[in-house]
Amino acid sequence: MICKDDISNIKTELDENIGRKIIIRGAMGRKKFFEEEAVIENTYPNIFIVKNEEKETNASYRYTDILTNELQISIFNGEEYFPLIPATLRTKF
Repeated sequence: MICKDDISNIKTELDENIGRKIIIRGAMGRKKFFEEEAVIENTYPNIFIVKNEEKETNASYRYTDILTNELQISIFNGEEYFPLIPATLRTKF
């Protein structure tokens, strides 16, 4: 069950990484997945915005998408990408 504190923790983590590169992986439908590199632009109470600099497009995602494993995010710390939620807690990918 998704708890309000879980969403708050994800938002806080993304707030601390605004402007950093991320890799987003997600499901597009039947056995189809996407992966793109983007930059965290902004966070709001229910969504966060990322900018794909290569395509020059913006996209918004919900924090609940991360908690329900619809999205997987890895944040670049200057040397390598590390997962926002550890792999041991994920089940979909």
